[in-house]
Amino acid sequence: MTNVARSFGTMPPLPPGPRGSFLTGNLPEYVPDQLGFLERCAREYGDVTRLRFLNVPLYLLSHPDHVEYVLVRNNRNFIKDRAERSGLRFLGQGLLTSEGDYWRRQRRLAQPAFHRQRISAYGRTMVESAEGLLDASWRDGATRGIQEDMSRLTLEIVSATLFGASMTEELEEEVGEALEVVMGRFTGGVLFKVPERIPTPANLRFRRAVRRLEEIIYGIIRERRRSPGGDGGDLLSMLLAARDEATGEGMTDRQLRDEVLTVFLAGHETTALNLSWTWHLLAGHPEVEEKLHEELREVLAGRAPETSDLPSLRYADAVIKESTRLYPPVWGFGREALADCEIGGYRVPKGTQVVVSQWVMHRDERYFGEPETFRPERWLDGSTDGLPKYAYFPFGGGPRLCIGSGFAKMEAVLLLATVARRFRLRHASGQESVRPLPSLTLRPDNGLRMVLEERR
Repeated sequence: MTNVARSFGTMPPLPPGPRGSFLTGNLPEYVPDQLGFLERCAREYGDVTRLRFLNVPLYLLSHPDHVEYVLVRNNRNFIKDRAERSGLRFLGQGLLTSEGDYWRRQRRLAQPAFHRQRISAYGRTMVESAEGLLDASWRDGATRGIQEDMSRLTLEIVSATLFGASMTEELEEEVGEALEVVMGRFTGGVLFKVPERIPTPANLRFRRAVRRLEEIIYGIIRERRRSPGGDGGDLLSMLLAARDEATGEGMTDRQLRDEVLTVFLAGHETTALNLSWTWHLLAGHPEVEEKLHEELREVLAGRAPETSDLPSLRYADAVIKESTRLYPPVWGFGREALADCEIGGYRVPKGTQVVVSQWVMHRDERYFGEPETFRPERWLDGSTDGLPKYAYFPFGGGPRLCIGSGFAKMEAVLLLATVARRFRLRHASGQESVRPLPSLTLRPDNGLRMVLEERR
């Protein structure tokens, strides 16, 4: 008994946190102001905060070392959290949702499709798509729904780079409508949604949208398998050609479906939101916008950007980094501990849900001076030199670093340069202050309407 008592006496303590109510825990404080609540917890209770949602214990981690521990040093002890495993089940076993050896095999198979040289070839497609949007739809003095425009643009790009000529305009429009229904399910996040199996009107719409996406994806896969044309330059060609080094086996139609649906969902939504928030910030900071245009005039001299211009577009890259810091499209994510461990001197029992939040970390004044200020210069003047690796992690990190991060970074800078050299964007009346809505991604609540000013 003495040894038992001593072992219990030396166990690490549980972390501090807000008390919450007996039945619902911290939900009443969290739900009306999710981002603000998490920020307050990190500032008041420290780098490890213990929360409870109903009967589910949850730790908020707010230090780069703790994020690195979960994502890198002890990553095999953590899987996707319960909410994501349940809410994203429709994605199947794609790279976003799969775990363990299966995930590692799929990552190896898919990695060549996202090689740097491969994605660099898509730069022209990105610029041409953006020029097409401006020529067809944008006019001086017009008011546009910028989030919708950016979403259509990035969907066109992901469709072209994923499927090549196989995606017609009609199918692309259907995919866009279906994806909007799918994303609409996650307004407010993935916590405590009505289970998909219950036939509510919203769930029925969601099921129909997923079925339509599957029909389109499977149809294109079948067409490609019947008429293989080798490497057509698109991502699907690479995924179809991929073979496991040990077995020589490729992906099944189901595996391809899961990966393609994941790319569709993640590949257009995050960049569209990144650009939408960037236009919002630039409209409120004319001095930053003018510096951006000075660089575009100097580097591009009136022509459209090219991939080879990226090393010279340093301020444009800093604008995107700073926008991503303040409004990270992926604002937080969770993991579940598979076995007992210790983080920051606190006990983490098996089954504990841990959450890391880019929104919280990217606004921590320990790492970013004047954290609420939009200042792209911080990425160029040495202010962020020596920044801990996981103080800024918009694409996650460790083995599960987003496979499309290189694609997304290149796309954001090229689209910013393409649009900004031809148009200024100003807030429509009443849009100067936009509330961020933490859904599965970080969306502008009620959209973002802006007035176009064509540059002469």
